[in-house]
Amino acid sequence: MSTGGKARGVAMATPRHATAEDSPAVRLGGNMLAMRQNAVTLERELDWFSRVLDTRFRLYFIQECEHASIRELLPPSLEGHDSAYAHLVREFEMGFDERLVLILALIPHVRPELLDTLFLNNKNFDRAFTEFGGWRGKIHSGFQPTAETAAFVLAGSDLARRFEIMSLFDPDHFFTASGILRVDHPPTGEPFFSGALLISSDYLRRLTSGVSQKPDFSISFPARRVTTQLQWEDLVLAPDVFEEVENIKAWLRHESTIMQEWGLGKSLKPGYRSLFYGPPGTGKTLTASLIGASVGLDVYRIDLSMVVSKFIGETEKNLANVFDQAQSKRWILFFDEADALFGKRTQTSSAHDRYANQEISYLLQRIEDFPGVVILATNLKANIDEAFARRFQSLVYFIMPDTEERLRLWEVTLAGRSRLADDVDLEALAEAYELSGGAITNVVRYAAISALREGRCLIGHQDLLTGVSKELRKEGKSI
Repeated sequence: MSTGGKARGVAMATPRHATAEDSPAVRLGGNMLAMRQNAVTLERELDWFSRVLDTRFRLYFIQECEHASIRELLPPSLEGHDSAYAHLVREFEMGFDERLVLILALIPHVRPELLDTLFLNNKNFDRAFTEFGGWRGKIHSGFQPTAETAAFVLAGSDLARRFEIMSLFDPDHFFTASGILRVDHPPTGEPFFSGALLISSDYLRRLTSGVSQKPDFSISFPARRVTTQLQWEDLVLAPDVFEEVENIKAWLRHESTIMQEWGLGKSLKPGYRSLFYGPPGTGKTLTASLIGASVGLDVYRIDLSMVVSKFIGETEKNLANVFDQAQSKRWILFFDEADALFGKRTQTSSAHDRYANQEISYLLQRIEDFPGVVILATNLKANIDEAFARRFQSLVYFIMPDTEERLRLWEVTLAGRSRLADDVDLEALAEAYELSGGAITNVVRYAAISALREGRCLIGHQDLLTGVSKELRKEGKSI
């Protein structure tokens, strides 16, 4: 998604020359090799899990079994395996429990029939065994594991072992901290182990196809990655705004030094929160995109239309989903038109007001606890709840450009003056008309279309003036 429409300036990016490594054939060959390597490793892991599950059933139901414990079935050696799965196991030095939980979370996606045994009914009650856990999807008819399923396979009826297994799903365990898998939060009042055991989409792709991909925009992930072809030199901002932006970049580059080496992590909260405010078209979205690009981080713009819900509790759930997925990634979360979600709390004259205020309080807490960078953008700072503003590390005011800045915007947006007729006077335009960068972009687009429709290869002054008139009329003004 391009952010050019929100920028103060637009310019053409220098194309990167393709190399042999960029060819589809090379990428396909690499993907096929990664898939084969993962398949070889997973076949061994799946066979091991199948034997463990069979042993657990025999021991649990006191049937004839050649093993006294499932731990006699050692996980297969991954020595010499170059698959993504093997690398992940080695990276986190996974033991018996971790490997079994990881493959359990993968099974519904790679070999769902392995869990069909868990559909066994308890004949005494004519219903499924509670201790097996699990759930059935709306479309997929296979057994979907929960944390209860993992506890059954690993612990059986051993209560002490069950308590030990709970640590696998702690927030600071690498499963959750690194975003590998999680237990979906069960409804209020339901046992913790009843939550679904879910592997993240990123690790699912990595451990199967061998390719790590960016998350896609969907109902379960209401955010889009924003990118731009522009560079820092294309950004036209006031000096004090640049100073605030440089502070955000410095934090991203030196956070570990500040928090760990300097020991300030005891008194400072992790993460950085900033509010961008000012008139539309002044560069808020472009600035957020360029901050991410400058430090090699992805910027995700939250789609508020899919987050905010009229149903009680749904807004918090939607936001929790975004924050949970971003928790282990070094993403920059960007909330545009944030006053729609982070507006002022109201007097509690109704149940609806109470729940709306609860939503704001919940969001404030999630933002404070998020260890990455959160940027909120709004046209009017006054619309943002003061409780948010007090907790921001910076409030950055994007003002309308002055005459000198408008001239730079005209030149950057027009990619110089090579396509301008001799009668064009950019200095006069910059002096006479107070326009934002976004408005200037719209004017240039109109002028280029107008010139080409009339068969001209150069943009004339009148083309630009007509475009300016159209932009001013949007604001109820005239030339």
